[in-house]
Amino acid sequence: MNDSKNKAMSQNLLPKFVMDDIVFEGRNQEYGAYFLRRIYDRIMSRSLIIGLIFFVLLATSPMILKLVKGLIPKEDDELLMKEVVLADAPPMDPNKPPPPPPPKVEPPPVKDQIRFVPPKVMKDEEVQNEEPPPPDITELKDKDISTQTREGEEGGIDASLLEPPPAPVIEEEKKVEEPFNFVEQMPEFPDGQAAMMKFIQSNLKYPAIARENDIQGTVVVQFVVAADGGISRVNVARGIGGGCDEEAVRVVKSMPKWRPGKHNGRAVPVNFTLPIKFRLE
Repeated sequence: MNDSKNKAMSQNLLPKFVMDDIVFEGRNQEYGAYFLRRIYDRIMSRSLIIGLIFFVLLATSPMILKLVKGLIPKEDDELLMKEVVLADAPPMDPNKPPPPPPPKVEPPPVKDQIRFVPPKVMKDEEVQNEEPPPPDITELKDKDISTQTREGEEGGIDASLLEPPPAPVIEEEKKVEEPFNFVEQMPEFPDGQAAMMKFIQSNLKYPAIARENDIQGTVVVQFVVAADGGISRVNVARGIGGGCDEEAVRVVKSMPKWRPGKHNGRAVPVNFTLPIKFRLE
């Protein structure tokens, strides 16, 4: 009874690697396969534990990040407005005299200048006045060469050593902007279209010649509404004669300033066409 019990216990406590010893009995146990079989169960257990820990961390990482974010204090993003007060400039003393003007610096004297122009070869018939011969070396001694003969002072310097006078300021010619035909916001008569028709009816005078000859029709007037609203370049595109054309031009020129047209938010000149009717009642 006791022998069978001891035998069963010895079988249960038998190390697992006994099978490996039986398989590799009489073989080279230093070979890698024997060693790998001996540590296989240990490596598998460690791998399983590490994989399980990695999976748990991966599954719970959003929750961990959320908890960590909540522990970090938020920075105050509000901008602080500080009023900076600059010190006032020191008051000016009205009794203090102004600083004296800088002394006027007189230019140094220049030496005598003698006219020397290189001779120009011309035909005899083209020579109108005989030019004097150019100066020789003795005449050029102690003199400065120039385009004109001028008297200087003894011991003066060459005029070329003086600073040249400032160049004249050339004003840039202002370019006249060409009027547009169509813009985003067309020009308008003050107070609108109805006010313009009322102005024309009040100021238009029917010419006597047109009335006597029963001339009626529409005069088409073209003009430019400038950027400041002024009327310019008034002309008749289609007339009917009898003095009606001239009367239409006169009425347009007597109009007050319009609201100028605008393009890209900027006031610009715009061409405008206006028909004016002449009708006998």
